Amino acid sequence: MANQEWREETVRVGGTDLAYITAGTGAPVLVLHEELGHSGWLRWHSELARTRTVIIPHHPGFGKTPRIDSVRNVRDLGNFYTKALRAQNLRPIDVIGFSLGGWIAADMAASDPSQFRKMVLVAPTGVKPPQGDIMDMFILTAKAYLDASVHDAQSNPEFAKLYGGEPTPEQFEAWEDARAESARLAWAPYMFYPNFASLLENVVGLPTLLVWGKQDQIVPFSAAEVYKNSIPGAELVAFDNCGHRPEVEKQAEFSQHLQRFLA
Repeated sequence: MANQEWREETVRVGGTDLAYITAGTGAPVLVLHEELGHSGWLRWHSELARTRTVIIPHHPGFGKTPRIDSVRNVRDLGNFYTKALRAQNLRPIDVIGFSLGGWIAADMAASDPSQFRKMVLVAPTGVKPPQGDIMDMFILTAKAYLDASVHDAQSNPEFAKLYGGEPTPEQFEAWEDARAESARLAWAPYMFYPNFASLLENVVGLPTLLVWGKQDQIVPFSAAEVYKNSIPGAELVAFDNCGHRPEVEKQAEFSQHLQRFLA
């Protein structure tokens, strides 16, 4: 594509070729994708890339990064990214994590908050919601899970552009690979650590922004308060009439809060 904003690159980390997407100029920002893989280049990416270098790795076992047999849970994956940041001399770096990617970022911060400058967690998994349950994506098709991730799929052009119509064979294969790897990493218990709230109390001195949709069907909004109460000084931005993807459903407001917080 001639006018494509982003480019694909790889970097060698501990014997693995880590594939990533990057664009923009300025201070780097690490973006950790969700449990169904990188969604595609979105408007908020473009806006952020005007002033920052956006780096979106494919987690091992997702997309174009091969699976690593020794990475068996979220903590292992966080340790892999810690190694990658150190090897590329990117510490401390701003980080934005979505759903499973938010859990990875939060776990990394609980182990060593100094590796990040600022942290944004968008509807992260990782804690057991006090009310409701994290949606089990394995009792649905990937497409049904994606449709459930937005409050109103019919009225969102960007979501429709990404996921409207019948899935392509390439999309189907990528989603199934992602679901298989998510099962390896976070099956039992499903998408949370029983004691994670207490571990989050170690995230001291790290400015943290939590972003959530009040109608989130994937990770219930009740989990937002657990994160907010566990991470000292965390700020919570909650959007009404919004599900699990505020970066798509409330794109303009999401980008405004992001730019303000990362400034």
